Amino acid sequence: MRVTDVCVRINEFTDPGCPWAYSAEPFRRRLNWLYEGTIEWIPRMVVLADRAEDYAERGYTPEWVAQSGRRISRDHGMPISSVVKPRVAGTRDACRAVVAARRHATEFEARRVLRALRVRHFSGEMLDEASTIDGVALDAGLDPAQLRAWMSEPEVEDDLVEDMRLAREPLPAARVLDHKLANWSGGRRYTCPSYEITRLSDGVTVSVPGFQPFAAYDVVLANLVPGLERREPPASVEEVLRWAGTPLASKEVAVVCDIEVADARERLGAVAVEQHVGADGFWALP
Repeated sequence: MRVTDVCVRINEFTDPGCPWAYSAEPFRRRLNWLYEGTIEWIPRMVVLADRAEDYAERGYTPEWVAQSGRRISRDHGMPISSVVKPRVAGTRDACRAVVAARRHATEFEARRVLRALRVRHFSGEMLDEASTIDGVALDAGLDPAQLRAWMSEPEVEDDLVEDMRLAREPLPAARVLDHKLANWSGGRRYTCPSYEITRLSDGVTVSVPGFQPFAAYDVVLANLVPGLERREPPASVEEVLRWAGTPLASKEVAVVCDIEVADARERLGAVAVEQHVGADGFWALP
C-alpha cells in the first residue's frame, strides 16, 4: 500500500538549549527523508529553565556545561563548541520564539527558527540574549521586529504554557521508562527529545520518551502504520544538502545516507564547504 498523505502526527517535546535533542536531529532528519510527506511534526517546548538563575540554583556551572557538551558531541557527533560561556542561559525566551513562529509563520519557517537557535547556541552564542533571537529571525527569513512582536502576544505565552503543561504530563505508558523522564516540582516530565506519535486515522498514540536510537522510532512507525512506504536512501551527499535546505552536520548527512561519518566527511569535502564548530561543523553547497 502506498501512503502519500499525512497520516502520522508527532508531538516533539524539545528545547533549543538541550544537547540531547540536538544530538537526535540526525534521526529526525532520517525519518523525514524516509517518510517525507506523511509525517506532521509539531515542536512542543519543554522550557528547561526560565532564567539563567534557575540553572545556577541547580548547581549547573558554565564549566560543567562546556565539559558535558564536549562529551556529548564526541559521543553522538553533532558540532558543539566547548567554549565556556559567561553563564548557563535560560531557555524560555528561545522557546517563546519557536512558539511564536509556529503560531504565525509557516511550518518551514518555524522549524528554521528552532534550527537556528540550536546552531547559534551550540556554536557559542547566548540563547537568552536579544541579539541571538534577532539573528535567528534573519536566519529563518523573518523580520526580527516582527518576531519580537509575535513573542510579546498573550496568545503566544498561552501556547507556551500549554506546551509546558503537556510536557509535564507524560502519557502513562511513558512512565514505564521512568529513567527517560525527569523531575520537576510537580512530579515527572518528558526529557528532550520525547515523541508522542499519533496515527491520525484513529488517534492511537505511542509515547517514545527521551533520547533513543533511530530504530526505536522506526519500529514504532512500522507498527503504527505498516503500509507506510520507505523512500530509498539518497544517491549522494549533494542530494541530502539540497533536500535539507540548510547546512547540515557530518553526522546528519551520514545518518540520512546510512553511511559512516568518516565516509560522509570524505564525500562532503569534495563537494561542500564546512563552517567549523567544535570537533565538526556544518556543510553547505558552495
